[in-house]
Amino acid sequence: MIFNFSFKLVHDRGRLFSHFALYKRYRAVSNARIDVLWQKLINLADVSWHPLISSTNAPEGLTAKPGLIYQVVTRLTPFPIQIFVESVKPQELLSVRFLALPGVENRVTYQIESTLCGTYVSYSITLRGWLSPLVWLCIRPYVARVASELARAADRIIDNGQWTMDN
Repeated sequence: MIFNFSFKLVHDRGRLFSHFALYKRYRAVSNARIDVLWQKLINLADVSWHPLISSTNAPEGLTAKPGLIYQVVTRLTPFPIQIFVESVKPQELLSVRFLALPGVENRVTYQIESTLCGTYVSYSITLRGWLSPLVWLCIRPYVARVASELARAADRIIDNGQWTMDN
């Protein structure tokens, strides 16, 4: 786990501004192959594994592509939040930006890496803006579980025998 944050007070033209930035990275290991994890991650309609997101408006079978904007409903709020897919590197990286509140910039990056010990899932979150400390207090317990829940969901697919080479 990597944790980094900065807080700056800036005085400009008689006004006081605060700049807050937080970066946190979580990592989990899975026994599932990289293609199984990747399919679970980019299937935007299936968010059953995600501890923070309860539903999405993405149709079944829609996969993440750069420039795509879709809506999700979190477990914390009843109103939809837009998500913008920034970049996709197949079977390696998915980067999205949450467009929820003015005053908060929330960027999330998933990275998948295959090694001899298993497949590693990295989940990185970057928060910027003056509301970031408040948002961080609300989402911290959920964010800490995202990588491990994705790894568990992929492991369950393999354990149940639901994955074939056709998927």
